Amino acid sequence: MNAPDRFFLPDIQASADERRLAIDKVGVRGLRYPLALLDSTGKVQHTVAVLSMSVGLSPEVKGTHMSRFIEILERRRAPLNVNRLLRLFDEMLLCLAADSGEIDLGFPCFISKAAPVSGVESLLDYDVRMIVGKRPGQPVELNLEVVAPVTSLCPCSREISDYGAHNQRSHITIRARLRSGMSPEELLRIAEEEASCEVFGLLKRPDEKWVTERAYDNPKFVEDLVRDIALRLMREPRIAEWTVKSENFESIHNHSAYAEISGHNDADQAR
Repeated sequence: MNAPDRFFLPDIQASADERRLAIDKVGVRGLRYPLALLDSTGKVQHTVAVLSMSVGLSPEVKGTHMSRFIEILERRRAPLNVNRLLRLFDEMLLCLAADSGEIDLGFPCFISKAAPVSGVESLLDYDVRMIVGKRPGQPVELNLEVVAPVTSLCPCSREISDYGAHNQRSHITIRARLRSGMSPEELLRIAEEEASCEVFGLLKRPDEKWVTERAYDNPKFVEDLVRDIALRLMREPRIAEWTVKSENFESIHNHSAYAEISGHNDADQAR
């Protein structure tokens, strides 16, 4: 029996809903998807992102069109950066006839770094997250979050010890609500520059000597890390609000040291 050329399939999700309750977010989450990124140097990097995509649903509508989220991703487009993510978000709202929504994507990015003495290059991985969202009647908000692994060296240990000082690897998380475009690399550099020392994927012996002495000459408590980074973010006019967290994985304890600080920048004062 031949299938009919055209036949009717009911669209239940487009039917009216009698409960009259709006839904804040409905969509897909935990979606792994290959992603081409445009970095701050103009180079394209390929990675895999974990995405959540959602929209607000009107009270009279039973359901959203789940397949359209995937269809949006499947369209051919230029490599993604912060500004192109905003355009993707606008496209999602238009496609799903929504006035609110959110795209949240997290991914590892790799940055090539040269060792401080030998100059040998290696890749270091960082966790990056971009979140763009809009509430009904509100402007679009764009948040950028990065996690930078760094070295911190304890000032107290250096002061009280006849030789040496204990240090630890730390994870610094910066989350910034942006007024205008800013690359993940820029936030990562702020974290690395304010640490006792940055970390590298590959070091030769002269490099190891350099990073050890750099950290010893630049000791910082976990409190110092978040305060010094906060001062840098307060002077950045592209940032409206920010949060800095530091978790120091202690080398002499079986627990971490932790600090967190948040703030917002007045547009005229952030310079």
